[in-house]
Amino acid sequence: MKGRTDVIVGVQWGDEGKGRVVDALAGRSGVVVRYQGGANAGHTVVVGDEKFVFHLLPSGILYPDKLCVIGNGVVIDPETLFEELDDLKKRGKVLARLVVSHGAHIVMPYHKLLDRLAESARSEGRKIGTTGRGIGPCYSDKFERIGIRAEDLVNPAALKEKLMMNIEQKNEILTKIYCTEPLDPNAAYETALKWGERMGPMLGDAFLEIHNALQAGNNVLFEGAQGTLLDVDHGTYPFVTSSSPCSGGACTGAGIGPGRIDRVIGVTKAYCTRVGEGPFPTEDKGSLGELLRTKGGEFGATTGRPRRCGWNDLVAVDYAVKINGIDGLALTKLDVLSGFEKISVCTAYDIDGEVRKSFPSSCAELAKAKPLFEELPGWKDDISRCRRFEDLPASAQDYVKFIEERTSTPVVLIGVGQGREDTIHRGI
Repeated sequence: MKGRTDVIVGVQWGDEGKGRVVDALAGRSGVVVRYQGGANAGHTVVVGDEKFVFHLLPSGILYPDKLCVIGNGVVIDPETLFEELDDLKKRGKVLARLVVSHGAHIVMPYHKLLDRLAESARSEGRKIGTTGRGIGPCYSDKFERIGIRAEDLVNPAALKEKLMMNIEQKNEILTKIYCTEPLDPNAAYETALKWGERMGPMLGDAFLEIHNALQAGNNVLFEGAQGTLLDVDHGTYPFVTSSSPCSGGACTGAGIGPGRIDRVIGVTKAYCTRVGEGPFPTEDKGSLGELLRTKGGEFGATTGRPRRCGWNDLVAVDYAVKINGIDGLALTKLDVLSGFEKISVCTAYDIDGEVRKSFPSSCAELAKAKPLFEELPGWKDDISRCRRFEDLPASAQDYVKFIEERTSTPVVLIGVGQGREDTIHRGI
């Protein structure tokens, strides 16, 4: 008997609530896999009165009987990884077994430094909105084939050779372009050796763990970071992340063939948010945006930055459905819309006087897009205790059905609060 696979992807600009969806589904899975991104992720899980924010650890780590895997496609900041593990142990948590891929790349201190320096050097309007966690520079080294991999941390000779070469190159950039002090390669080497001592027991063949689990009949859940609209290939380039959060990224980042993916679940908020720079057609810079920010607690889990907020954009959601081959949508934070007399939903754009119902692949085109809204009746009821779709107010049900109709995709899970139990399951 073979297990089944689910891929969880964000369909907006990240921060959709993927962590709570993964946590809700992890109980049915034997394995939870992070397949891309790094410590720029901030997946929030609320269990009872406890809140957990995971930057690197898979959101299934709180299930002690599970296996959690960090795949090849992830870039790892060892300091963040150790901090997360230590914090959970201090809180008395018994954790899932963790396997880190030998092939995952390591975020070095010079990556973080170069990330911050590059962002500060960009002029207004050209800033990316990076978290400064070194993600982009680490992926850059990966594709230049000079990166430090997890396996190098437990191979002192290879580690020293790579580090000496890399830091010599980085020091040229630091001193001649940014006019900063050079880095000490020996200090970096000693730090990396200490990382290897602790990470060594965690290392393994991630793809093999996944395939063995499937062969044994265990279900596997693949957890993406960021969102479709931040994908380096299909997002609002250049205001994107440096990896592939789309469902296809699970194949390359974890080592599983496309034909082995059984289901893709896209996570979307009941409204829309974005952190950082770049076009955002439905953004409201006035009182509505502020109200959504306040009610939804829209501040970055990684950076603490206030998120830009606006009404839901179904043009973008439909685009993500097509890009990822989404089979079902998980709608989070529906409770935040309680109390609105009317709810607006973007169903088309006006671009240079032309009505467009498809998401433009050009970022320059999207920047000119004016949202065209349809208005739906709101509801005043507190829905946080609803556990069945039928328990929702009629207007809330109609809102969900409207999303289903316009995206031709069923909504299989609805979040009506922060907690693990604040969830309506609809055929998931």
